[in-house]
Amino acid sequence: MAHNHENHHATENIKTAFFLNIAFTIIEIIGGFYTNSLAIMSDAVHDLGDSLSLGMSWYFQKLSNKEANKKYSYGYGRFSLLGAIINSIVLLIGSIFIIVEAIPRIKNPEEANATGMMWFAILGIIVNGAAVLKLKKGSSINERVVSLHFIEDVLGWVAVLIASIVMQFWNVPLLDTILSLGIAGYVLFNVYKNIKDAFKIILQGVPDKISSDEIKEQIILNIDGVEDVHDFHIWTLDGEYHIATIHIILKNKEFSWQESKEIKKHIKQLLHDNFQLEHVTLELESISEDCAYKDCN
Repeated sequence: MAHNHENHHATENIKTAFFLNIAFTIIEIIGGFYTNSLAIMSDAVHDLGDSLSLGMSWYFQKLSNKEANKKYSYGYGRFSLLGAIINSIVLLIGSIFIIVEAIPRIKNPEEANATGMMWFAILGIIVNGAAVLKLKKGSSINERVVSLHFIEDVLGWVAVLIASIVMQFWNVPLLDTILSLGIAGYVLFNVYKNIKDAFKIILQGVPDKISSDEIKEQIILNIDGVEDVHDFHIWTLDGEYHIATIHIILKNKEFSWQESKEIKKHIKQLLHDNFQLEHVTLELESISEDCAYKDCN
């Protein structure tokens, strides 16, 4: 019951943050045109991406309650990858648009409404700060990740605020263009990182910070009766839930059902505690089996 209550609380927090962000994104787009500020438009693109992420996080937070079934035997965790890819494509298109608009302004800077920028920056700090306060006490990974996004947004708006104040005292319209390019570049860097991570998961790459050689060494050193390990496959369902299938070669030619059960139990406990492998499938073989050196390599 406590877990369900926490999950409901997380869902409500992310839902509130989503509506805050999407409403402010609309205001930003209008404000960007009103103030003729590419920096605000760049942040609007960033916030649109955050809104999509929040909407998907909200949806997948609810979806995560669903158990695995015949249609999706591993559950619904990998659906989040689809959300990450869609979000990345939207951010990519929006950032390219901002860069295309900004490049001509490097040679011919256009005046931006610095006073309007200042007030939008203050509003941005208030709205995103409120979202941080709403999410900072959350216990779920979704809440923590989303909270970090909003902290980044607050820092971005602080930069816009400083730039707008400077532009009210000195005639440097180029500052708005430089800031917009900086925000767009930051967004593109994160798009590249997110797409790279998503495709690594889709292609069933070995999760970061997990070494097959180290796992093999730990099993042989710590589990009595293990001669060798082979046909080793590790991948991740969604970047957090890691899965492994391993063939274990035992020293004894014959081993009882109870001995097999104990060996599997100890190996699974070792892999869970030391390497955060959540779902482990083990195949036990004797050293004399052909599979150990031919068919299963």
